[in-house]
Amino acid sequence: MSRALREVVGSYPNVRIEVSDAMRTDWTTALGADRWSMVSNLPYNVSVPLLLELLRTAPIDRYVVMLQREVGERLVARPGEEAYAAVSVRVAYGADARVLRRVPADVFWPRPKVDSVLVRLDPRPPAVDVDPVALFAVVDEGFAERRKTMANALRRLGRDAGDAAEILRAVDPDPNVRAERLGLDAFAAVARAMLERGWTP
Repeated sequence: MSRALREVVGSYPNVRIEVSDAMRTDWTTALGADRWSMVSNLPYNVSVPLLLELLRTAPIDRYVVMLQREVGERLVARPGEEAYAAVSVRVAYGADARVLRRVPADVFWPRPKVDSVLVRLDPRPPAVDVDPVALFAVVDEGFAERRKTMANALRRLGRDAGDAAEILRAVDPDPNVRAERLGLDAFAAVARAMLERGWTP
């Protein structure tokens, strides 16, 4: 495929063909100091870890990517939606995300077993001011057992029942609130409160 690609576009002065494993590429070095847009049909099995790493490190100002529908909907999901998950919070931390359009399976050949979506991500500065290590420790623990409450998650992180309840009362009146109901701001508030109480993630 790379040979065919070089035959088709290799002579264009604004095209550089790189053949490498995207999961092992040092994107900061590969892309240099320029600003980029990324337009990609990503391999679905690596799309989430690759995008999260690129959002964190790469000089990319805009992403338009094709993803498996369930994955794309998870990236853009909001609190209370069925697809909302830890990765939704991670994306919301550093980017604005939306689905541009659905792509049915029957437009591909051979026909895959899943539908796809085209997703746009626009990176921006973090939406909350909190230590990201602490924030994502709380987020990941909250979503680790979806049927468990956030109070259980905070206890697994070392808070006693009373302390956990006090922290959560500040972000939601429901003592049995679950992670899928909390937005980025609420998770940030919980992480700050944990840090103020001497917690080390």
